[in-house]
Amino acid sequence: MKSYTRILAIDPGTVRLGLAISDAERRIASPLTTYTRRDLKQDAQYLKNVLDDEEVGIIVIGLPIRADGYEGEQAKAVRVFGAWLQEVTGLSCVFYDERYTTFEAEAALQEAGLTKKKRKARRDRVAAQILLQAYLEAGCPAAK
Repeated sequence: MKSYTRILAIDPGTVRLGLAISDAERRIASPLTTYTRRDLKQDAQYLKNVLDDEEVGIIVIGLPIRADGYEGEQAKAVRVFGAWLQEVTGLSCVFYDERYTTFEAEAALQEAGLTKKKRKARRDRVAAQILLQAYLEAGCPAAK
């Protein structure tokens, strides 16, 4: 039986999910894709396919913590999403602070000279990559 060791990071939004994936050694994060949400059934099937195709063993979900350190309504919605995702996939979901990842992603894409349209298409997956790389560099806290 194969042991799944890769980590999938999700930068969740109400419309889109940015996805990034680690290598099997959990050292390097790479942007994967941006998924436009549809409904719970289609979202679950899509994510299950990604988890299987990418041999994922754990999911890291970006938690939007406010600048003052507290969780607002967006964070509550993300926690509900994470509980749902853990239920439908059976995989552990870890929440990790995603403050400023979208800002960092936008800045990096602007610096790369991408047009506004191209930046928008890539921003969520690059934000997920930044989130995942930070998680990996922190030693994968709370990962099983």
